[in-house]
Amino acid sequence: MDKLSSLSGFVQAVNFGSFSAAAKHLGISQPAVSQQVRALEDELGIRLLNRTTRQLSLTEAGERYYAYARDILERLAEADRSVQSEEAQMSGPLSVGLPLGFAETVLSDFLIRFKLDHPGILLDVSLSDQFVDVIQQRLDVAIRMGDIEDDRLIVRRLGLAQRCLVASPAYLDKRGRPAHPDDLKDHDYLLYKNISTGTRVPFISPVGEKLSVKISPTMLVNNSSTLRRAAMAGLGIALSNRWLIDPFLRTGDLEVVLPQWQYPPHPVHAVYPSNRFIPLKVRRFVDSLFSFFEKEGAFQHTGLHSAEGVGGQQNEHTLLPQPTTVA
Repeated sequence: MDKLSSLSGFVQAVNFGSFSAAAKHLGISQPAVSQQVRALEDELGIRLLNRTTRQLSLTEAGERYYAYARDILERLAEADRSVQSEEAQMSGPLSVGLPLGFAETVLSDFLIRFKLDHPGILLDVSLSDQFVDVIQQRLDVAIRMGDIEDDRLIVRRLGLAQRCLVASPAYLDKRGRPAHPDDLKDHDYLLYKNISTGTRVPFISPVGEKLSVKISPTMLVNNSSTLRRAAMAGLGIALSNRWLIDPFLRTGDLEVVLPQWQYPPHPVHAVYPSNRFIPLKVRRFVDSLFSFFEKEGAFQHTGLHSAEGVGGQQNEHTLLPQPTTVA
């Protein structure tokens, strides 16, 4: 058995979801791909794929084997590209996961510019405000908000995003402007459904005092942009990323609530599967995104680009060059 060919047939069958699509991509016959996968299973003595007339799906063992097989093929492809031009290295598929509320506004411009700068890359972008499983979704890199506690991932902090409470001036004129966090109990609160603090709103006072207020939400939404629109429509008070909300503050469509009180900043990370080789195109994407954030002034503090290994994983300093654009 040609092991590399079999690994390629297996990986492409998973990627495309069928033997026939994988065969078309590889330029061989459908029975040949099917035989390659069966030969792998016979050699390993375990089933890798569940086959039905409609689709293929990975078994539990197949999930583990796929991660390693894909990594082997990517390392081999990267070895080939390493002796080629940078243009050749910056090619092929790049699967990226981004928060929907973060990406549908300003990050869409970044994605378009990155694609224009690197036309050889097949940019596969998944937008979701859900906390997706990077490994199960087979992403090369994902941008995540908040603290990361997953020992399967390598984590690179990009910065700290400032957040604030906002509401429409019309709502505040009608219901009054809160003078203290305790006043939120008497207001309509629009809650992001997946927020880790739940129905408690944490604050830091002007003198550094920490306070947490219990609220009763009048609307629950798992999409931050929808919450912003609801706040602009006068439905209540919502939490927003300050960088994304600034244009609406300048136009007067929204107003900061409790401006003297700070909401704890939100860490933003790039995460990678720890058992995967990180090719140049992934590193370049993250470096470019970091530079974009820096240029746009997206973060409360700069220079927070050091890597953090989670759960004892390998520190990313050995895998990713630090951005050269930081002053």
